[in-house]
Amino acid sequence: MPWHATLDLSYRRDGERTTLQHRHNGPLRILKSLYPEGAGICHNVVVHPPGGLVGGDTLDISVRAEPGAHALISTPGATRFYRSDGAEAAQHVRLSVAEGARLEWLPLETIAYPDCRARNALTMDIEPGGECLGWDVCALGLPAAGQAFTQGTLLQEVQWPGVWLERARIDAADTRLLNSPLGLAGQRAMGTLWLAQGTAWHDARREALLDTVRAALAGTAPEVQAGATSPEARLLVVRALAPQVEPLMAALQRVWAALREQAWGLGHTAPRIWRV
Repeated sequence: MPWHATLDLSYRRDGERTTLQHRHNGPLRILKSLYPEGAGICHNVVVHPPGGLVGGDTLDISVRAEPGAHALISTPGATRFYRSDGAEAAQHVRLSVAEGARLEWLPLETIAYPDCRARNALTMDIEPGGECLGWDVCALGLPAAGQAFTQGTLLQEVQWPGVWLERARIDAADTRLLNSPLGLAGQRAMGTLWLAQGTAWHDARREALLDTVRAALAGTAPEVQAGATSPEARLLVVRALAPQVEPLMAALQRVWAALREQAWGLGHTAPRIWRV
């Protein structure tokens, strides 16, 4: 029987502390709130006990950061889209950031298993003065385990309505997309990182942020192909490709740390779950 699980997270500023109110239905949970950076930044881990999605499963995650709140959300492991006999499995994430709030969405990777039928969609709504730093990382198949992505489909979507839309339908049979230098160039791990702000940056600030990102990317592993751009005055985007997830994720973590310092004047206390 397919699962339909929902998780609603609402972060509020209570004096010096960011607090969380949440509710769930089905197999989605939130672990204990942690404050490794002090009371103002709430760290949480989203857990999906079944460990993956099969045909017909749906995960709906909604996150709201109220004015003055700062939340950082990660996951303990990959989101796995398993083989399907026909029905689509889907994950929908909605991020909403109010004026003066900050939200960091930093899950571990999504894995599209051979023969999956998957939809992975994320939508942002950022009010003027709000800020969102996040990423989306996906691996096609399990090359290290000898399970190539030879059959299956993945619809991948990230959008900020009216500002930014990225949508790709990846079909294992589309070898031109998967292997062409104008497509994935034979790589099987891909990532997108963004810093989005509800108020436009001045040109000098925008260029300084891009310089910070490019300097961080200069120190990444040689097998990672990555670049940074700012397609709109409220948005900075990093795109990366690699043969496997590990070097790609390490590159994005370097960029995340650099942007936290440059954009927000914060350190880069990584979620504990990244080091397990």
